[in-house]
Amino acid sequence: MEYDIILRNISKHISLDKQEAAYFISLLKEKKVPRKGMILREEQLCKEISFVVSGALRAFYLDKTGRQSTIMFAIPDWWVTDMFCFINQQPAMLNIEALEDSLLLQLQKEDLDQLYIKVPKFERFFRIIMQNAYIREQLRVIQTLSLSAEERYRIFLDKYPQVAKLVTQKQIASYLGITPEFLSMIRANKAGKTIS
Repeated sequence: MEYDIILRNISKHISLDKQEAAYFISLLKEKKVPRKGMILREEQLCKEISFVVSGALRAFYLDKTGRQSTIMFAIPDWWVTDMFCFINQQPAMLNIEALEDSLLLQLQKEDLDQLYIKVPKFERFFRIIMQNAYIREQLRVIQTLSLSAEERYRIFLDKYPQVAKLVTQKQIASYLGITPEFLSMIRANKAGKTIS
């Protein structure tokens, strides 16, 4: 297994010496997930955080009626988990599925806690990752409250063009909080008029 991609991801925020990098790598578990395979189901204990080496994942919430709401996507070089449940070691609220055959590197919660003790700079790394995730979600909520569906769709395409190529219209619609039919109307709107 080649670990360059995850070490480059970490080097964006902290520097590791060879011994620290080797210790970190020793904690990682490789997981191959087939398309439509689940890495987490609601009510299952959320024990790990996953780094996407290849493939793509989708985290979604399933309501009592069976309706799916996509919370986030994860593509190569991204981290994904049900963060609240991972940190608090509680049953998951989210489901996480592979959108295509995927290769992950996973870090168990107890190993992460040991990593913080043995290589304290990882606290800084994961703090930055969590801050960035919080900022991204806060902006998404504000956009949902203040922008039209058409504007949110344009922002999604601009910000995540690689994700848009991998996912279905239904999954994009559930991420934007609209129906697939309404998304079809937005896509078909050639005149450039905003749909509210």
